[in-house]
Amino acid sequence: SGERLATGLEELDRVLGGGIVAGSLILIGGDPGIGKSTLLLQVTAILSAAQVPLLYVSGEESLAQIKLRARRLSIPSPNLLALAETNLNRVLEASSQVNPKVLIIDSIQTMYKEELAGSPGAVGQLRECTLSLMINAKTSGCATFIVGHVTKDGHLAGPKMIEHMVDTVIYFEGDRHHSYRLLRAVKNRFGATNEIGVFEMGSAGLAEVKNPSDIFLYGNRERAPGSIISCAIEGTRPILLELQALVAKASYSVPQRVTMGLDSKRLIVILALLEKFGGVEIGLQDVFVNIAGGFRAEEPAMDLALAAAITGSHLGKTPRPDLIAVGELGLNGEIRSVPQLEARLRESQRLGFKCAVIPASAKGKFQFKNMELRYADKLAQALEMIAD
Repeated sequence: SGERLATGLEELDRVLGGGIVAGSLILIGGDPGIGKSTLLLQVTAILSAAQVPLLYVSGEESLAQIKLRARRLSIPSPNLLALAETNLNRVLEASSQVNPKVLIIDSIQTMYKEELAGSPGAVGQLRECTLSLMINAKTSGCATFIVGHVTKDGHLAGPKMIEHMVDTVIYFEGDRHHSYRLLRAVKNRFGATNEIGVFEMGSAGLAEVKNPSDIFLYGNRERAPGSIISCAIEGTRPILLELQALVAKASYSVPQRVTMGLDSKRLIVILALLEKFGGVEIGLQDVFVNIAGGFRAEEPAMDLALAAAITGSHLGKTPRPDLIAVGELGLNGEIRSVPQLEARLRESQRLGFKCAVIPASAKGKFQFKNMELRYADKLAQALEMIAD
């Protein structure tokens, strides 16, 4: 039909590509305790309140536990249809009686088919249960969410083959020590795979974060040496991030290079570039770099800001508080262009930044009122512009 069913959570709809497609099979993966069940219970409540026929199947919790969780999350549940069951044949039987538009299975690792050998979560059981759910989704047109737990090394528990059988794979990411959670699509037959949704976990469940840049920026605008702002693109949305660096005297004979939220190999390359082209000798000092707020960003557009943060910490220089730096570093010390630069600058300007150090290749491409654009083509020149 092409029509999508809105979940009532814009951030989830964005990641799904605009809502739930009828008959689609959606896998939500993530660490235990990250908020997968909470998210789906909130979706269940919103859709039930909108009179959408829905069945929530839990193989992990009893009905009493689900009711307690719903009460804790202040979810009204008069129309909420829930079933505590691990036998997949019974689940599909109940589904055919209710004929829901949306079926939620929490989790696929607890489901089993009695005619198969092996315990729930075994390879054969996972494959067959997922296949049965896929056939059911396609024949009945019932959109199905299945929850899959992720193992310690970050893979969906059970083989990757489940990912090949479903239409959409969404990962729930986040650090349990931070309250922010990211939803990221890694496969989507009905939309883009580069969108993210941002949520904040609170006592009343997951709240949508409509303006992520505000979170990942440090509260007050005063900068310290070793702190600088850059802008990453996640999907279609630009997000401003604060990069922090600490350069300190090494206490061991081998200096440490520690990254949090950034690519560690990239840091080593940037330190080499700073020594060769930036005139900054870090030598035998420890270097620690971090993205504030527990965010992860791997894109090379952060290179220049990272180099500036390290230099600032090493020399004790503070950049002006309303400055952002965006640019990729080439191995000859040149500042290379980055995609969607205009969108990054617009977001920065919207949040009150008045100066941007950007690649010289962007010269003359766009004009900004009330924002000073400084164009740099070499690392040393860019560092001077940032320190100025």
